[in-house]
Amino acid sequence: MTRTGSIARGAVTLDRTAFDVAVAERSNELGDRSGRIVAIRTPDGLQAVVDAFAVRASGGVPVVADDRWEDEQWLDLQRTCEDLAAPAGVAWATLTSGSTRAPRLVLRSDASWSASYETIAALVGLSTESIHYVPVQLVSSMAMFSIAMARHLGHAVRLPRQRQPSSDDLADATHVHATPRLFERILDLIEEGAPHRLGAALIGGAALDPSLRHRAEALGIRVVTYYGAAELSFVAVDVDGAGMRVLPEVDARIDDGRLWVRSPYLAAGYAGDERGPLTVDTNGWATVGDLAAIGADGRLTVHGRSDGAILTAAATVVPEEVEAALRAVPGVREAVVFGTVARGEDALVTAVVELDPGIRVTAPQLRERMRSALTLPHRPRLWYAMDRIPLTATGKPARGRVREAVANGEVRRLGQ
Repeated sequence: MTRTGSIARGAVTLDRTAFDVAVAERSNELGDRSGRIVAIRTPDGLQAVVDAFAVRASGGVPVVADDRWEDEQWLDLQRTCEDLAAPAGVAWATLTSGSTRAPRLVLRSDASWSASYETIAALVGLSTESIHYVPVQLVSSMAMFSIAMARHLGHAVRLPRQRQPSSDDLADATHVHATPRLFERILDLIEEGAPHRLGAALIGGAALDPSLRHRAEALGIRVVTYYGAAELSFVAVDVDGAGMRVLPEVDARIDDGRLWVRSPYLAAGYAGDERGPLTVDTNGWATVGDLAAIGADGRLTVHGRSDGAILTAAATVVPEEVEAALRAVPGVREAVVFGTVARGEDALVTAVVELDPGIRVTAPQLRERMRSALTLPHRPRLWYAMDRIPLTATGKPARGRVREAVANGEVRRLGQ
């Protein structure tokens, strides 16, 4: 693979010149798209990237959809884009993860991403000699950020040839930007003998299990995790497993338990009349409603979204805290926690778990494990199991889909 400035998928590599030519040709085909948001959908990741930059070159704002979407969902996005005009200064549109509802269109300027390129590149050691593997689906802002950063700084990018990381993709990659679930698969491949050159990993989209960091470090891979949101971009990083620290360019404060930030990385807002969790005050401070704390040592601890809190008779339960306790149980691969309305305005804490293959566990066994991990009001009362918990494009559990499946009786109760 030609390194400096190239982009590759499978056996196909476009060097910088070839990529620029492909973008120019596609831009000519598109014509003038000034002020328009243009949706892109193709299973060919390399073509999707060419299309996205061609839309930019044509004056438009690209948004890459998930090619796995049903046709009706794709048509809905197209209709939405056709009805909208891109505000002045907007260069990129991305979709939120949609873990609790349909994805929202998030609009941002080019500067809101480019302002962080040098900082992120320095944190993970990217240079013009690097080959940055991006196995995240292009519908994710994580992927498009990494590709835009590579085009700006001049290092190479490798896109996944399949839905999951493959050993062939690892052979020449020096860096990776992935979700925890994808990173776990990469570590599995390496431990199974796949040749690799990975020296550093940038991991986001969800919390990283400490065991994955330890596995990576044993393989000589330095891990940098981060906290952020599609609307906020990067907020804080953990470079050594000792905890998240707010980036130098970001101001952060806690107000009534919620995290507010002010930085050059903030998105412009949502498209059209769309409403979402992003709130920006008159002084430029923004929040997406995440509950957090900043310790005396400056470390940031994020507890979860306030809008997902479960109101029980005895406490306000943050689902992410219960999920973290469940994931720490041997054999539990993934977990989703939500409230099931019971009496009046109270709710029962409900857990849906995905177990490792071959693992059998009962609800009483999990209840016993939670006795030492959680206070009584935070312990799940209802237990379910799924063979595989659905994920969003960024690797987060698709909470809305899981909750709907439980409500529809499509999920089995865990054995008593």
